[in-house]
Amino acid sequence: MANLLDQLATMTVVVADTGDLEAIRQFTPRDATTNPSLILAAAQIPAYQDLIDRSLRESRAAIGSEAGADAVVSEALDEISVTFGKEILKIVPGRVSTEVDARLSYDTEATVAKAHKLIGLYEQAGIGRERVLIKIASTWEGIRAAERLEKDGIHCNLTLLFGFAQAVACAEAGVTLISPFVGRILDWYKRSTGRESYPGPEDPGVISVTQIFNYFKTYGYRTEVMGASFRNIDEIIELAGCDLLTIAPALMDQLRSTEGELTRKLVATAPGGTEARISIDQASFFDRMAADPMATDKLDEGIRGFSKAIETLEAQLAHRLVELEGGEAFTHAVHEIFLLNDLDGDGCITREEWLGSDAVFDALDTDNDGRLVPADVRGGLGAPLALTH
Repeated sequence: MANLLDQLATMTVVVADTGDLEAIRQFTPRDATTNPSLILAAAQIPAYQDLIDRSLRESRAAIGSEAGADAVVSEALDEISVTFGKEILKIVPGRVSTEVDARLSYDTEATVAKAHKLIGLYEQAGIGRERVLIKIASTWEGIRAAERLEKDGIHCNLTLLFGFAQAVACAEAGVTLISPFVGRILDWYKRSTGRESYPGPEDPGVISVTQIFNYFKTYGYRTEVMGASFRNIDEIIELAGCDLLTIAPALMDQLRSTEGELTRKLVATAPGGTEARISIDQASFFDRMAADPMATDKLDEGIRGFSKAIETLEAQLAHRLVELEGGEAFTHAVHEIFLLNDLDGDGCITREEWLGSDAVFDALDTDNDGRLVPADVRGGLGAPLALTH
């Protein structure tokens, strides 16, 4: 009998949720998606140092020798995102998602401008728009930016999506794809109810994605649904048949090593029952979000987490730039990064406090004790352990 991953691939487009090129080669998904947290995790892998160094050098050359390190790093962030995207597209036959800076999530104009810049970098490399999805947070401002970009022929993946209002607003805006976050929805409900686990069919994240999928298919929206952020394979099994599912390598490996019959749960041509059709304008969007504390909390938390990942990556790039240009790496970088991520200021960061991706936490937690102290962060950034604050 075929394994679960092979069976899933016959009914759902499997997307690799990683920036690790070797993992993508191993699982051969059709598409891949990245974000700053995943790129930060990949940046800890020595094999990718040349990609990062090349991006830093090209960014320095592009903006000139007189520019300060902050300007070079800002340029390099875009270059690195596209560099990883280009490498991924050498492996996958489909599309790659490249994320707009999460710190622009509430600025429509800045999001549109950044998306055009990213697409321009891909086009300079001879990569067409049909192979790239611009990833934008599902704020009202982000959705409006995506609506404009879609009209410009730039396809969008709306991420950090937790609520039904966000999903409907995206569909009405004509975005190409949405990424509802299954696992993070589950996290919120477990924390708020004190319940330790949910069977797959009762998982709040699974129920949310199923509701969105059935609604879109019932009313003929062309927006694709891509479940994301999974905590276990039961969630994935319950969403078999969804348009796309973006899955971390560890869970893909678990699916691949598990045999058994996989039943299609979602059917686009025969969707399950759904509610009456609604229309979302700005006022109703904010009203519905205000009535959904889970979606509001997780959207804000996700933007802060992605923003912290970007700031951490910026600090690491600045550190590396100084080394490449023959200077001494700044000694306060580790301390600043640690303070940035230590939410309660108690001198360590637990997994529960961490707002970035699990992959980044795991990359920094080299002793696997479930907590980060300054030495862990120093080691993760490649700084000598003897550095002091």
